[in-house]
Amino acid sequence: MTDNNRYEVVVVGGGAAGLSAALVLGRARRRTLVVDAGEPRNAPAAHMQGYLSRDGMSPAKFLAVGREEIARYGVELVRDRVVDAARDTDFTVVLAGGRTVRARQLVIATGLRDELPPVPGLAERFGRDVVHCPYCHGWEVRDLPTGVLAGTALSVHQALMVTQWSKDVRLFLNEVGESELTEEDRRRLRAAGVVVVPGAVAELVVADDRLTGVRLADGTVHDREVLYAAPRAVPNNDLLVRLGAELRETPFGSYPVIDERGLTSVPGLWAAGNASGFAEQVINAASRGYRAGSAINADLLFTALDKNAP
Repeated sequence: MTDNNRYEVVVVGGGAAGLSAALVLGRARRRTLVVDAGEPRNAPAAHMQGYLSRDGMSPAKFLAVGREEIARYGVELVRDRVVDAARDTDFTVVLAGGRTVRARQLVIATGLRDELPPVPGLAERFGRDVVHCPYCHGWEVRDLPTGVLAGTALSVHQALMVTQWSKDVRLFLNEVGESELTEEDRRRLRAAGVVVVPGAVAELVVADDRLTGVRLADGTVHDREVLYAAPRAVPNNDLLVRLGAELRETPFGSYPVIDERGLTSVPGLWAAGNASGFAEQVINAASRGYRAGSAINADLLFTALDKNAP
């Protein structure tokens, strides 16, 4: 293998976590490669919110700026997909384009993908007036007639949280039976003023390219301008599984067991961003990447010192 295919660190995933790790590593003068498939989870959103100094920036621009920053420090980035990885003393990483590279340390920042509820019209509106997170979108849709589509154990919690941004909230039970609501759920929903709507949701009603209502299977239409719908989170953990990382089961999928720095149970294998957990917003993902990058640099440094110490 030529020196062109040998790196100190390979980062799989070019989102906030991966770019942040790469930025730290580049500034630490580590030969680093980022492999980015170009499929960011937040691509449907026009803006990202809650990131101090970047509030309202488009996700695409955020990533473009990040790519420019890592390039200034000599970090390489390729648009490709990792299809295989193995570990002996180092990691061997195979790309879909046919290239094989080696790395002493490997960062998995592949995130997760969202599987949306199969309601006609929902996927087309996702990231616009169909949203999933009040902290991400609540301010932008404040005070509008709002719906929450039940589907997970946290649907009642989500409906209650949404009342901080709108006082006109209806919880559409959809396939969730009324009997599944606990008495505490009902008490809290009443106290928050949330209207519980039983019955299956048939489709979304759209006019002039905007959401205007939610139609039930019985034909009833509830006028709504915003709908919160919680996708099913599917971690992109294939490489972690392939490399033998220990996983933990959560209500939102299987994620690697990591220490506070992001190191998995496999030496030299790190996880950051939504590859390490469900609830990492963009700013948290960047923080996770930074932490992993700085820890990797220290690990490489002290490993070399211990190896060469007389």
